[in-house]
Amino acid sequence: MLAKFDRGLAHWLGVIVATLACIALQNELSWMSEYPDSLIVPFADLLNVVMDWVVKNFGWFFLGISWLLEWPIKGVRWVLNSLPWVVSVFLVCLVAHAASGWRLSVFALFSTLYMVVIGYWEESMNSLSLLAISVPLAVLVGFSFGVLGFYSRRAEKVIMPTLDVLQTVPAFAYLLPILMLFGFGTVVGLIASVLYSFPPMVRNTIVGLRRVPDEVIESGLMAGATPSQLFWQVRVPSSTRQLLLGVNQATMASLSMVIIASIIGGTADIGWEVLSTIRKAQFGESLLAGLVIALMAMIIDRVSSGFAARSGDYDPAEKSFTQRNRYWIGAILGTVVFLVLAQIFSILSEWPRELEFSPAQAMNDGLTYLIVNFRTEIETVKTLAFFFVMLPTKIGLQMAVSPFTWGFALTPAYTAIYVIGMIALAAICTIRWNSRIGIWILLFSIFYYVGLTNMPWPAVLLIYSVGGWKIGGPALGIGTALGFGFLAVTGIWPEAMLSIYLCGIAIIIAFLIGSSIGIWAAHNDTVSAIMRPINDTLQTMPLFVILIPFVMIYKIGEFTALLAIIAYAFVPAVRYAEHGLRNLPEHVIEAAKMMGSTKWQMLWQVKVPLALPVMMLGLNQTIMFAIAMLVIAALVGTNGLEQIVYIGLSDGNFGVGIIAGIGMAIIAIIADRMTQAWSRKRQTELGLETS
Repeated sequence: MLAKFDRGLAHWLGVIVATLACIALQNELSWMSEYPDSLIVPFADLLNVVMDWVVKNFGWFFLGISWLLEWPIKGVRWVLNSLPWVVSVFLVCLVAHAASGWRLSVFALFSTLYMVVIGYWEESMNSLSLLAISVPLAVLVGFSFGVLGFYSRRAEKVIMPTLDVLQTVPAFAYLLPILMLFGFGTVVGLIASVLYSFPPMVRNTIVGLRRVPDEVIESGLMAGATPSQLFWQVRVPSSTRQLLLGVNQATMASLSMVIIASIIGGTADIGWEVLSTIRKAQFGESLLAGLVIALMAMIIDRVSSGFAARSGDYDPAEKSFTQRNRYWIGAILGTVVFLVLAQIFSILSEWPRELEFSPAQAMNDGLTYLIVNFRTEIETVKTLAFFFVMLPTKIGLQMAVSPFTWGFALTPAYTAIYVIGMIALAAICTIRWNSRIGIWILLFSIFYYVGLTNMPWPAVLLIYSVGGWKIGGPALGIGTALGFGFLAVTGIWPEAMLSIYLCGIAIIIAFLIGSSIGIWAAHNDTVSAIMRPINDTLQTMPLFVILIPFVMIYKIGEFTALLAIIAYAFVPAVRYAEHGLRNLPEHVIEAAKMMGSTKWQMLWQVKVPLALPVMMLGLNQTIMFAIAMLVIAALVGTNGLEQIVYIGLSDGNFGVGIIAGIGMAIIAIIADRMTQAWSRKRQTELGLETS
């Protein structure tokens, strides 16, 4: 054990020595500080040639598909807009009651009435028409690939990394090829929604089919079931709950694409309302429209989750026909009654414009009051964060510290104090806890002094690759090296470092804030109850809308982007921290109590260490959310890979956009694999591995 410890420490010390050598030599060896242009591989040009050939030779085929898909969207839209609003509200409430009882039905009633009274009913129905087509398509495609992956391990090895790419490449990166193939219009939004939302269905299908108990399969075989009967009458019914969870996740993913679909579809839906008000910098109007999408998402999420939870409920055969079909009978009778009432009372058919209510102006005035009266405090927060956190991380203490920024110059004496202090801190942590903490402190001190964007690219590649190797084994280490190597050879390394710098700061802050709130919520039911709707709203609110208040307060810039990323990405940390702490093994907690642990000792020496693997999965999702928001944050002045994605889209340069998108996917996938590997390793160490 000691030899293993010493080898691990020696490996990291070697990495640190190599890093310091690269830093010392980068002024003499220019290729260390900047990857040589002569060695950049022109993948973008090759991709453009391939795409041009596909469009030229097969464009007619994709345009034909686009024409066919327009008709069902138009048909569903006509039906939804033809029904009186009172009928649609009744049907939504009835479905909510069938899924989860009267509480959800009441929530659905107030939510749909909000859409009516606020004046966004028609736009909401137009968005729903897109969902009504995209979700079944995503479920069908996802189920088909899931079945293929279930029956073929070879196919699964291809499907899973493909899903990772589809879920981590920014949607804007693959909008351009879709536009080039299918043309402008609603169908482009439909295709983008399907591509983004079918992966969760694939994953849940594979998991659900594999979790069918062996005894159930054996019973089917003993009953003489054919392979087809075994699949459709045994496997699929037994995995219904997991499949419905896949439908839930596919629906939520599809709904998150509503605004992006509006950008390229230009239809009069709720996404377009959000986008148009954002362009006019109308905070109140955009927030009210965005809340419609959030409410739709909450209703759909609760309904689909409710049906998934009830999928295994036993339905007695002795029930009468009326009892078994009460909801269908109620839907038919209620629809007829409300259709008649809508003909008698016009207000039930179309809500009058003069009765619409909008607090948008009051919200705008409130934000203006905040900005005007607290300008000094707002600017102080921005200045402190920018000069003491963001700038040093980006360009390093050696360039950031000056009499203008920190109030003093970084003389050799101050540098010596910094170096000695960091070495001493690392030594103390190594002696008191373990060497890994000391190593990370040393690496952090190097990054903070030099700056991420000024670090030699070979050193960064080495650090991340060795980190991947130590966390997840040789496969992850080699994969990390190849991924970061791709960033270098394609010429997007500088932009990748800018993205990592901004995302890295946001992730650390979001995870600390979210985990702290999650720990609090796990021990306080009131806090938990308050946080749940806040979390739901932040996760379902369109990303564009989250940007608006920060833009209004702090204007355009990296700090605004940082705050928007934090606001969106801290939610998973809250959820996973609370979930991990609320679901700890009872016998361990009881044992700690019997040993006389105080509340503080119980939390930090028992509960948090045990819940840490689950909390690390929260970190995983925080990273994914941060990268998703980073793409949207490019609208407010960031300069990383996300900006290249937009440039590729606006210039019609498919190759440039997709390479940048793949670069972001590589960063996300590496972070995902590292956090998951660490979580699995920690669970194994604690004896918490699950089957």
